[in-house]
Amino acid sequence: MSISRDAVQAALATVIDPEIRRPITEIGMLKGFEISGSTVNVDVYLTIAACPMKEAITGGVQSAVGAVPGVSEVNVSLEPMSEEQREQLRNLLQGPQKKIAFTQPDSLTRIYAIASGKGGVGKSSITVNLAASLAAQGKSVGILDADIYGHSIPDMLGLTGGPTPIDGMMLPQSAHGISVMSMLSFKPGGRHEPIAARGPMLHKYVEAFLTDVYWGELDVLLFDMPPGTGDVPMSVARLLPHAELIVVTTPQLAAADVAIRAGMLAPAFDQKVFGVLENMSALTCPHCGEAMELFGSGGGESVAKTLSENLGYEIPLLAKIAFDSRLREGGDSGSPLVVDHPDSQAAVQLGELAKRMVDRPRSLSDLRLTVLS
Repeated sequence: MSISRDAVQAALATVIDPEIRRPITEIGMLKGFEISGSTVNVDVYLTIAACPMKEAITGGVQSAVGAVPGVSEVNVSLEPMSEEQREQLRNLLQGPQKKIAFTQPDSLTRIYAIASGKGGVGKSSITVNLAASLAAQGKSVGILDADIYGHSIPDMLGLTGGPTPIDGMMLPQSAHGISVMSMLSFKPGGRHEPIAARGPMLHKYVEAFLTDVYWGELDVLLFDMPPGTGDVPMSVARLLPHAELIVVTTPQLAAADVAIRAGMLAPAFDQKVFGVLENMSALTCPHCGEAMELFGSGGGESVAKTLSENLGYEIPLLAKIAFDSRLREGGDSGSPLVVDHPDSQAAVQLGELAKRMVDRPRSLSDLRLTVLS
């Protein structure tokens, strides 16, 4: 039985590069293939010689081509792209000039900044688990770890190494179906090396993560924000004014008072607050089933009520995430709660919120309109 070249070509068109998330046939990664009897030899270009996804690409090619009728063996040869090919790839993905893709009129990415007034409320854990919930629901999602000083997202997702560089462009790392960029990858001294930077440098870091990184066509981009109302929240607001805030608090009223300030920054930059999330809410006793309020009560309601009154529109309390020690344990182990314990109360609550974040009608404020002169 002779093997159809068209069938092999069609099979190769189904192989998606895990980092760029586009078919290898569309981005210049397929060098060519030869058919010899029942064997198909495929030559593939890698973006760089040390491409971290080479095994995944090889396996994808073997699986796709191996399913073509008449094929008994698939051999894959890999070689790195030349500098000229990498430049062509960067131009294909980003264009000749750097820009923030999410501010372009055709961008449909929803952007949420996960904010808090102070540290310790679990904002990074919430960010990671919301992202994992979105990915589990089939959405394309990324996390920009905007907490430059206190970055923790790579560790909470079990990521090591760094992004893939291509001619001045970077491809994010990926874990659990989530694309991630963080400062951790750019510290030669490792995770314990401090970042000593003032406002202008912080702005440049955030801007570079938006202009120098190929995020692809994301459904949702989450910002893990630093606590407070300082340089980075203001930079994010200036660079992406259509980003919506999700303000995280705990039930404790003292924490709620500080969280309100994070939401009150929004009108200064024409941003909207999507809603309030209360983390570490009541713990259900495993023995008697009674709710135990370890950190008090009323914090989430207080933040939502105060922000609604001050900002002049209804800001909902999106969810009260039940206290679950496995949320913290998942962050320490690099495997989110919603992945390891999808049926837990907290995971279900986060999944419902993730669905709410994407299953909502778009309004004019979601559109980046171009004014013609």
